[in-house]
Amino acid sequence: MKIDLKVRPIRQIDWIEEEGRVSLKVIKFKGKFGQWLCRALKKPNYFLINLDEVGSFIWKKCNGKNSIEDILKQLEEKYGKEKMKERLIVFLLMLKRYGYVEFER
Repeated sequence: MKIDLKVRPIRQIDWIEEEGRVSLKVIKFKGKFGQWLCRALKKPNYFLINLDEVGSFIWKKCNGKNSIEDILKQLEEKYGKEKMKERLIVFLLMLKRYGYVEFER
């Protein structure tokens, strides 16, 4: 897992925050038929992914202003240093793989 700590993660999907916890809004259908079906069945065209406290903290920092290095320092200050770097990198790479964040230099 090699990642440049100078890049800045930027959120690419909508999200909501309730009581300090973040839920990611992931679109179910991008095609017209799926969207129509959701409207016809009166169902939302998205599902929510609920993040834990640390995931919510990281997500809120993915605003294009903070580098991964900055986020890591803030995480370690708030939650301690134990395995925080590994957790941050794995989480960000997972978010990137699904297209929920992009990295910018």
